[in-house]
Amino acid sequence: MVAFLLGAVIVAAAIFAFLNGFRDASAAVALSVRTRALTPSVAVLLAALFNCLGALLSVVLTAAFAERLFTVPPGRNGLILLLAALVSACLWGIYLWWRGIPSSSTHALISSLVGASLGSAVIGHPPLQGINTTMFALVLLPLVVSPVVAFVLGFAAVYPASWAARNTAPNQVNRRVRQLQSVAGAAVAFGHGLQDGQRTTAVVLFALLAAGVVGAGEMPLWVPIFTAVLLAAGTLFGGWRISYTLGHRLVRIDPMRGFVAQLVAAGLLFFGALGLHMPLSTTHTVTAATVGAGENQRFSATNGRALAGVAVAWLATPVACVLGGMVFFLALSPLA
Repeated sequence: MVAFLLGAVIVAAAIFAFLNGFRDASAAVALSVRTRALTPSVAVLLAALFNCLGALLSVVLTAAFAERLFTVPPGRNGLILLLAALVSACLWGIYLWWRGIPSSSTHALISSLVGASLGSAVIGHPPLQGINTTMFALVLLPLVVSPVVAFVLGFAAVYPASWAARNTAPNQVNRRVRQLQSVAGAAVAFGHGLQDGQRTTAVVLFALLAAGVVGAGEMPLWVPIFTAVLLAAGTLFGGWRISYTLGHRLVRIDPMRGFVAQLVAAGLLFFGALGLHMPLSTTHTVTAATVGAGENQRFSATNGRALAGVAVAWLATPVACVLGGMVFFLALSPLA
């Protein structure tokens, strides 16, 4: 039974990583495609390549990230906890993709783990140790802080960019900035891989530990490769529903402001991963930076109704995924 559950967790982790790349491809490509800096096919290929590279390099950060999460009970109960959380996070991600709403895969996963842990505690099985602290530090706090910081920086960064372009004809500014957007888009994709690659790698590592396949501190070579390949594969398919929301429905934005938003988002992702060892949501960061840059114009550029829908989905994600994780754990608990 342990071998079967381990296989199920690895399959669910593969689906989660694929959906992560599939849905979050929009963060890297939406603005570049919207401002015609890159064609959709080139943008997706570029994003897939740098997503893969970022995920491969994220293995050096996974140990620090995993230590801040929780402790998984050994044996079947621990594997069922992980499986229930992955199923809940995947289903919520598919639902929001269908609605065309950008949301955080990280917040969905951790919230689902909290729900699964609660379900385990309710029926007297061992929960995930330290998961409540993780929920506050890595979901609730970033949910409030990171979009605000990204919005403010996106808004403020328009001023120096506008000043630098003050004596240049608008068509020349747009042409030069479109050239820079390919670099900025690649940076966002690399930052996404660096951030989100840690999630799937950590979950698979926890599953291997719970099953007794590896010991503490071990990292099989195939695990980061597994994550990187699936993130890149998901990116190649591209979640265009969410790209349309970011690039067209949410805010009207010119190439310069698109470049500013991508640059701010990439900088925050790198700082979060390398400086703070904190998982920042690529979707939250890019979306908030885009809205911030778009708001710094002489006319109203933001679709308030679409923005409200995105905000509601962000707030609903922890609640829905906690409930989903609990329900799926209780449904699978007879296997423990």
